[in-house]
Amino acid sequence: MTPDNHQDPSDEQESLIVVDGLTKAFNGITAVDRISFDVRQGELFGFLGPNGAGKTTTINMLTGLTRPDAGHIRIAGRDCSRSPKAAQDLIGIVPDESNLYPELTGFDNLCFCAALYGLRKQQRRDRAEELLEIFGLQDAARRKFGGYSKGMRRKLTIAAGIIHSPPLLFLDEPTTGIDVASARRIRQLIADLHRSGTTIFLTTHYIEEAERLCERIAFLVKGRIIEVDTVANLLQPVRTQHVLLLSIAMPAPELPRKLAAAFSHLTFSACSEEQIRVEAQGPINIAPLVRFCEEHGIEVIEARRGQPSLEEVFVRITGIEPDSMQNGKRGGK
Repeated sequence: MTPDNHQDPSDEQESLIVVDGLTKAFNGITAVDRISFDVRQGELFGFLGPNGAGKTTTINMLTGLTRPDAGHIRIAGRDCSRSPKAAQDLIGIVPDESNLYPELTGFDNLCFCAALYGLRKQQRRDRAEELLEIFGLQDAARRKFGGYSKGMRRKLTIAAGIIHSPPLLFLDEPTTGIDVASARRIRQLIADLHRSGTTIFLTTHYIEEAERLCERIAFLVKGRIIEVDTVANLLQPVRTQHVLLLSIAMPAPELPRKLAAAFSHLTFSACSEEQIRVEAQGPINIAPLVRFCEEHGIEVIEARRGQPSLEEVFVRITGIEPDSMQNGKRGGK
């Protein structure tokens, strides 16, 4: 699909979400700029971009929390441009920051959310207990939400978002600001939800997360979609690349430049002060590189083959370095 192009009418039949020309500005600054895309039934669709790219603004428009200035939104065939809440019964929303009540227990928070969606009392209780077990929160069920860890809060917030078993789930930065173990568990839960048939719209600034979870990805930069495609297609241009990672015993900032002068057929870049990335279009002979480093008094402690990644594709297409994706959150998400 070509970014920012109008949808083919035939696409709408197989798409749960169809967006055309969506635009939103705040105080004269355009946060989302004429974006167009579709999300297919049962798909895990990724919205990848740095903080401030317009990801949260897009979710807010799709879920009826913010009215677009221009453009059209259809969800399950319903016109959500004119009636923002038209598809409210079909969607679950997990915001980037929890909207649950700190003074309520985990169980009571889930029951309260279930009541908002019209579940009967026993249905609410049964569904809350089911989700607490699925998310591994049974032991904390009767504790106040305000005392939960960040990872536990995130899990309960996702549970609240799916309390009514919605066919479409919006996840806004679900693993931001939590520990590695909790993030891994949440990614597994997201994958499980996808396998169960839930259509998921996921925003993230973690490139590895998008590559691991999503079927198709949209690259969003400064409010505009730069590229939309499957992960496999996005990776295709770098599949033929050979990558080698050299770890050295001490910082050597001049080493990449010296290596490039000696091995002109290879490309060198510094991943960090103590790791150098080597790229080539053919197999890389490690021995001459190690020997060169040793002759210059630099010990190579590890040399391992790397795999081309979505990170490289993102940098090529957008010109944005991965480090800038990790900056703190700011306005215009």
